[in-house]
Amino acid sequence: MKTILFVCTGNTCRSSMAEAMLKELIKESEYKDEEIRVISAGTWAIEGQKANEKAIQAMKEKNIDLTGHRSTPLTKEIAEKADLILTMTQNHKNQILKALPEMEEKVYTLKEFAGDKGELDIMDPYGQSIKVYKQTAEEMEKLLKKTLEKILQFINIKKEGK
Repeated sequence: MKTILFVCTGNTCRSSMAEAMLKELIKESEYKDEEIRVISAGTWAIEGQKANEKAIQAMKEKNIDLTGHRSTPLTKEIAEKADLILTMTQNHKNQILKALPEMEEKVYTLKEFAGDKGELDIMDPYGQSIKVYKQTAEEMEKLLKKTLEKILQFINIKKEGK
C-alpha cells in the first residue's frame, strides 16, 4: 500500500479538501484499482474535529462528501508511513523537516511539487468567506489534476504502457 499525506495546520480545511479531491481523482482515473491510501493531518490539529462547514460546502459543490472527515494531528509515525508528503505551505514543510530532517526526499509543498514558481503557499481560507474556500479548493484541484500522474509515479505506481 502506497500512502500520500497532505498536511496543513488544523486539518479541517485545506489538507482535508486536498485529501478528498485526490481520492476522487484517483477513483475516476485508470489508477482506481491500485492500492493507494490518501490521508491528511495537521501540524496543530486537535484529534477528531469535524471539517470546517465552509470546506464541507465547497466540497459538496464538487459532489464530494467531507462530512465524515475527522482531524488528525501529525505525528512522526504518520509521516514515516507516508511515501509522499504534500504540505499546504512552506512553513508546514519547514516544521516537518526541522523535526524529521530524514524526510527531506519525500516532503514538498503542493505548489512546489506541481512545479510552480514563486509563492509556494496555498492561502488558508479559515475564518473567511465561502468564496475564499471555493477559490482555495479550485486552486488545489487544478494542482492535483496537473500532478496526478507525477504523484503516482513518485510513489512508484505506474501503468503498463505508460
